[in-house]
Amino acid sequence: MPTTPPPPALQPYLTSRHTALWHEADTVAAKDIAPRVLRMETAPHNVERHVSGTFAKRGWFAVTVPEEFGGMGAGHVAKTILIHRVALVSAAAGAILQATLIPVGALLNWGTDTQKKHWLPQVAKGTLLLSIATTEPAAGGHIGGIETTADRCGDEWVITGSKTHIGNAHLAGAHLVIARTAKPGVPPSGALTAFLVESHRKGLKLAGHQLKVGLHGFSAGRLDLDQVRVPDENRIGEVGRGLDVAMSSSILYGRANLAAVSLGVHEKVVETTASFLKGRPRYGGSLSDHPVVRDRLGEMESRLRAARNLAYHAVYLRDLGLSCDAELINSKHLGHSYGVRSAQEAMELHGAHGLSADYPLQRLWRDAQCTYPPAGTGEVQRIQLAHAALDEEPIQWSERLPPEPAWTATSRSPA
Repeated sequence: MPTTPPPPALQPYLTSRHTALWHEADTVAAKDIAPRVLRMETAPHNVERHVSGTFAKRGWFAVTVPEEFGGMGAGHVAKTILIHRVALVSAAAGAILQATLIPVGALLNWGTDTQKKHWLPQVAKGTLLLSIATTEPAAGGHIGGIETTADRCGDEWVITGSKTHIGNAHLAGAHLVIARTAKPGVPPSGALTAFLVESHRKGLKLAGHQLKVGLHGFSAGRLDLDQVRVPDENRIGEVGRGLDVAMSSSILYGRANLAAVSLGVHEKVVETTASFLKGRPRYGGSLSDHPVVRDRLGEMESRLRAARNLAYHAVYLRDLGLSCDAELINSKHLGHSYGVRSAQEAMELHGAHGLSADYPLQRLWRDAQCTYPPAGTGEVQRIQLAHAALDEEPIQWSERLPPEPAWTATSRSPA
């Protein structure tokens, strides 16, 4: 099955193994995911389970997991390739892949060796998916406003509260729950702790799948925890370091993952629009012949190329172990912003044709909206970027936490 090769602009970031993975992802997306897109769109109240099984069988949920734990040991550029190429065919499928990779990153960076040996091989084999449960019904994404509590009771913790908008909630066998473990008045930097809570725990209730405006088939549900008991061995990181677990995972994994989903949608928007304009007859030629139309399409292409370079440059820096927090944040911020603007331009260039339910553009337009809230809204990203502009000293997680094993240029072979 023919696939599209990586563009030349990405070659500085890729090894021959990356290029092979690119073609593998394209083939899998065309063969196993594309045939399910219509089913996912026409049954939006259902959770898509086949796609996650496809990823699990190929070990893609463990793309950043070191080989010693059964993973691919491929790094963040490889992760971006997988999400990007899958999202090109289905943003919902890309969301399924990226959502489990965030708590996997938390476990890699904050888990003990014993915890990694227990949990990560299950992820690598595809027998266990993870979710991260931070957002709450009242506090939203404001981590400092978390109301879920975890009280120490001997060698156990008793967790009570609610979490919402949890990616892969209905697929995960364990959830990384961020809960308050300090008394009122303690600042968030020392008040929160992370726990892995298995889905079978007594007192854990999973609400039904709720329809969203986009990403049909992707599960983003709610958990209610009523005095759920977990052993202290399920605690990830030190007591009081839950904010660090959540923030580092969001910056090092979440931002880049969402940039890759946006990139896949964006690329498909431009591809779909260019094809439409070339094939739409007008005044003895096609719509693509007219300068005003070419101007708008050219602007879309400009944004796409910028978003693609931002996404891959940021994760390339992470694989090399260089400081890149701002680049990861910016890739998510502008990747979404550029993608949404191009999707709106595409809608306008298509006219009424773009609104047809049986035409892919309306799905792409809806899916593009869904990468804004997770891992921080645009306002959150800009505030964090302002720290860099002011030369302030917030925590730089890419400096504090060592990079995962990766297919970097040090192991480059001719492509």
